[in-house]
Amino acid sequence: MSKLWGGRFELETDVEVEKFSASMNIDRRLWSVDIKASMAHARMLGEQQIITSAEAGVLVAGLNALHEEIATGKLELDNAAEDIHSDIEKKLAQKLGAVAGKLHTARSRNDQVATDSRLYLRGEVLSLLEEIKALQEYFLTTAKAHTQTVLPGFTHLQHAQPVSLAHHLLAYFWMLQRDHERLEQSLARINSLPLGSAALAGTGFNLDRQAVASELGFAKVTENSLDAVSDRDFVVEFLSNGSLIMMHLSRLSEELILWSTPEFSFVQLGDEVTTGSSIMPQKKNPDVAELIRGRVGRLYGSLMGALTMLKGLPLSYNRDLQEDKVFLFDGLDTVRASVRLMLIMLEKTTWKTESMEKSLRGDFSNATDLADDLVNKGLPFRQAHEVIGKIVNHCIKSEIPLENISLQDLKSFSPLFDERSLSLLPHLAVMKARISEGGTSPVAVEAQILKAQKALNGNKLP
Repeated sequence: MSKLWGGRFELETDVEVEKFSASMNIDRRLWSVDIKASMAHARMLGEQQIITSAEAGVLVAGLNALHEEIATGKLELDNAAEDIHSDIEKKLAQKLGAVAGKLHTARSRNDQVATDSRLYLRGEVLSLLEEIKALQEYFLTTAKAHTQTVLPGFTHLQHAQPVSLAHHLLAYFWMLQRDHERLEQSLARINSLPLGSAALAGTGFNLDRQAVASELGFAKVTENSLDAVSDRDFVVEFLSNGSLIMMHLSRLSEELILWSTPEFSFVQLGDEVTTGSSIMPQKKNPDVAELIRGRVGRLYGSLMGALTMLKGLPLSYNRDLQEDKVFLFDGLDTVRASVRLMLIMLEKTTWKTESMEKSLRGDFSNATDLADDLVNKGLPFRQAHEVIGKIVNHCIKSEIPLENISLQDLKSFSPLFDERSLSLLPHLAVMKARISEGGTSPVAVEAQILKAQKALNGNKLP
């Protein structure tokens, strides 16, 4: 048996066509789920008396032996095979003889590959959820230690208002929480069994699709056989979710890259996660962060590739769909590696809190609090804004940090200022004043930490 479909052909396939259409180098990683799905299918065929119970038992035993041999390295996959499904079936035939041919009763490679893809993706998403949770735990644990650590908060990459390091890190916790929720929600759509749809129209055999779904851990069976074999929404949805995860990691990578420069000096990345220069001996390059930032493009490309592949396909199965695994597997590998490496990098990072605090000196990020002080004393905000703008301009020209301005100078701009006004100017005081829910004050951040802990505790795998 050279091919699964060669009966009606008189001439051999052109060698170049075989090379072009083969997918073994891509889908070989599906070998385990392919065997497990085949075992469930064989059991169901026996239970439904489509094949005898004895034949089903022989098939299941043979498949189980194949799985053990491949897993332990006693049997190697054939790189020259057309795809993983034909290689497994060929190996089963070599082991069992003609009875192996009964395995493919009432199924097609169309519903077989769709089932394998969903099974594989489900396992990968569950593992990715664990990895995201571990990264969230880092942010939460580190935040708890830095509710009083102050650094500049930025808008337009300019100093805006002081925030705590805890508050800044928790922003990434919540990004990842949304990522976790999206992935968890997607499992309901991944976890639908196509097997039993056959090529496109179902089958005349009396299948028990629910039994197969139950054995393989699927929550339900697909409702429409045409849709089941041609649906790759679950691939696109994962790549979309993966793109958001990578975008979030890229934003953090950009900050780590900036913050590790001498100009910022907010972080020191460990030697274990940085590299040097072949010509400049002083260099310490944030390569891991840069690679994560760069690999976002691969996710975006895979997402666009999958969408474009599907865009013009008529129902039901078309060979174009073979390309879905190129996009899916590269996307999976990239996201999972990036999440893992981000955690490794952060665990080797030192937060240079003194540099953070030092960078605030004379940056005028405390100006808004002076404006709020005037508002609290009855001045409309727009007028207060103008007064403080003039004070800032005066300080710049006089080369005086705003936190060092005298009360006399303040009163020259408004008689509403008093001794209390001066107490508002230290950057730590500015940070502590942001008491609104979701704000950066230690009180607000402590409340946020409790919410984050509750969210993290709720991130239990389905």
